[in-house]
Amino acid sequence: MTRILTIIVAVLIVAAALAGWFFFWPATLTPVAASSSQPSGAALIARGAYLTTAADCESCHTAPGGKPFAGGRAFKLPFGTIYSTNITPDAATGIGQWSDAEFVRALHQGIGRAGEDLYPALPYTSYALLSTDDVLAIRAYLATLRPVATQQPVNTLSFPFNQRFVLRAWKLLFMPTQPWQPSPARDAQWNKGAYLVEALAHCGECHTPRNLMFAMKRSQKFAGAVVDGYKAYNITPDAETGIGRWSDAEISAYLATGHAPGHGGASGGMAEAIKFSLGRLPREDIAAITAYLKTVPPQRSALSPSVNPNPTTLASAAPWLPGGSSGGDPTGQRVFASACASCHGWDGNGRQTGNASLRGARSVNDVEGINVIRTVLQGVAVSSPTGAMPAFAAAYSDDEIAAVANYVIGHFGGKPGRVAAQDVKAARN
Repeated sequence: MTRILTIIVAVLIVAAALAGWFFFWPATLTPVAASSSQPSGAALIARGAYLTTAADCESCHTAPGGKPFAGGRAFKLPFGTIYSTNITPDAATGIGQWSDAEFVRALHQGIGRAGEDLYPALPYTSYALLSTDDVLAIRAYLATLRPVATQQPVNTLSFPFNQRFVLRAWKLLFMPTQPWQPSPARDAQWNKGAYLVEALAHCGECHTPRNLMFAMKRSQKFAGAVVDGYKAYNITPDAETGIGRWSDAEISAYLATGHAPGHGGASGGMAEAIKFSLGRLPREDIAAITAYLKTVPPQRSALSPSVNPNPTTLASAAPWLPGGSSGGDPTGQRVFASACASCHGWDGNGRQTGNASLRGARSVNDVEGINVIRTVLQGVAVSSPTGAMPAFAAAYSDDEIAAVANYVIGHFGGKPGRVAAQDVKAARN
């Protein structure tokens, strides 16, 4: 079945490539101008700074240990690696010589300064919904940054994905053709939340599954997907696999701080989004996002687990848990005791900070343990001032990490984990 799907994808890509080569050409560069309502001077720069934060530009355009916005961050895909670009105003390696029209075209149409088709690692399928005024405000703010001269690594993509012209046909199929428009049937808060979620914060880029052409499945919007080896869970109002049972206060707390009581903390890309973007937004923005998410159509998702509200029920039957019968594999409990309990607590409520709470988290209710494995291996950056979780990849073997993953799934999720050492090995790679 995997071989058949691979062949189908290859055929579709080749067909799109031929269509892109023969029929679809890059859009011409057209002049742009701000509207009469666009602020100027310091107010424009402040507006641009806010929008740049809401769009989470810093996270993606900053390499580990690198200068902010200077690019070089690697995005590993099934068909190769793409590196983010330098968006500081350096004239040679950044966007210092870009015109306003070129910058608007990049975000609205996915076309670079030289007319090349940009890869949708830049989420232009969402940024196309931005107003021209807002794109120009972002451009104005980026122009005030300190220029950083960096030579980016070369993308390493396999054929035919390394042929940029294939994206011309892809964009014809999947790109929005008009900016986002407010709904007259909704209030100002809902419309603000919709603009933030759909355009600026581009939530669907991570939380919506992809089709065979790697475009978002609009019919399953926000139902959850796997991104960078992490599960980006269902954020629709489905009661079992989404956030339908979360209160408005819990959703807002999670978005603003990376933690909500009874729902655990954020990890992976979500933790980054909160650290660099959502956690820096005004609380009225978070409330607007919450209001909008509560109204999207609920989606039942096999990707996202249901949360066991009473995980202690497994303890009496599972010999590897504290309070269980004697026997079983004690490795997971041993690792948890030595590396985890001091922060997370045996009750899973978090000791030094609420961000360390595990009870109610979907990651420890997922028997596949995908996010648990990644978090143990890589650690997690959090917005809490009390610190971050360190990485344990070098400290424990694949067998030990698999054992502790199964332990926390059993102890805090009330489910028998299915994590094997080969799963951990695959995640390391």
